[in-house]
Amino acid sequence: MEIIPGIESAALAAMGAAKTVAELRQAESQFLGKNGEITGLMKQMGALPKEDRPAFGAAVNSAKARVTELYESRLAELNVEETNARLEGERIDVTLPGRPLRAGTMHVLEQTTRKIKRVLAGLGFEYQEGPELEEFRYNFDALNYPPDHPAMDDQDTFYINDEWLLRTQCTALQGRIFENRQPPLRVFTVGRTFRNEAVDRTHNHTFHQVDCFMIDENVSLAHLKGTLGAFARAMFGEEVKVRFRPDFFPFVEPGVDYAISTPKLFGGRWVELGGAGLIHPNILERYGIDTQRYSGFAFGLGVERIPMMATGVDDLRLFLENDARFLNQFRRELL
Repeated sequence: MEIIPGIESAALAAMGAAKTVAELRQAESQFLGKNGEITGLMKQMGALPKEDRPAFGAAVNSAKARVTELYESRLAELNVEETNARLEGERIDVTLPGRPLRAGTMHVLEQTTRKIKRVLAGLGFEYQEGPELEEFRYNFDALNYPPDHPAMDDQDTFYINDEWLLRTQCTALQGRIFENRQPPLRVFTVGRTFRNEAVDRTHNHTFHQVDCFMIDENVSLAHLKGTLGAFARAMFGEEVKVRFRPDFFPFVEPGVDYAISTPKLFGGRWVELGGAGLIHPNILERYGIDTQRYSGFAFGLGVERIPMMATGVDDLRLFLENDARFLNQFRRELL
């Protein structure tokens, strides 16, 4: 019987001294657990004389009840203290200004594409889209590429099979339009194109093009140069001049490369912008368009070339690498 008060006192002292719920639970396990000291007292009853067992059991139960009562009281108290401490640590001062959210910005190529669309739509051209996964016949056959022509070497691309490939040029849209519509036509498209290139600062396997064509009666190079002049002035300013030089493309005859010059860019030097020409009669005749009545022009250029010229960016790869340090320079509209 003498051992009970000592164990009870030790249990009460341990629970009273516990500063955390974890310490309190450790004390509870030490004294009231399955192998605890107070629980162990009951196992000693078998060794006592029969007449002493009721009094011993009553004393143990009384001690256990007092220790359990203190445990529950301290558990509630410590839970409140720890909850309050946690809430205090997590408290937010609602009077402080909020953290500004990082706002996204329109990609520089999307900025450029939207301006191209506004300008060409303003000149009376209709926007159409074509598929990136294109048929060989639209990408080459319909554009007057003879089989094994050297011009094909410059447009090596990614083939799915003999009939399907990733388009090398947005000009592939022409055949799809000519199959279903007759002149007069004023159509343009903007989209991704693909070529099997050795990637460097001036070449990439993926890039963007704008392609535009017009077919009507008596269309000439004069209409083409006038349209390109209006387009260039809208994109780069009223001081822009346009220059044509002879060039070869299988889908135009005659073909030209066109360059622009403006005091705002490169000190007024001539800078090539793209290729153009009168649509080859073979293409028109292939789709039943009367070449005695109708003629047309087409021009195309790389979308990336426009912001490169406007900003002095000299590496084509930067536009598709998604480096925020580069893209954040164009938070304000470029053009």
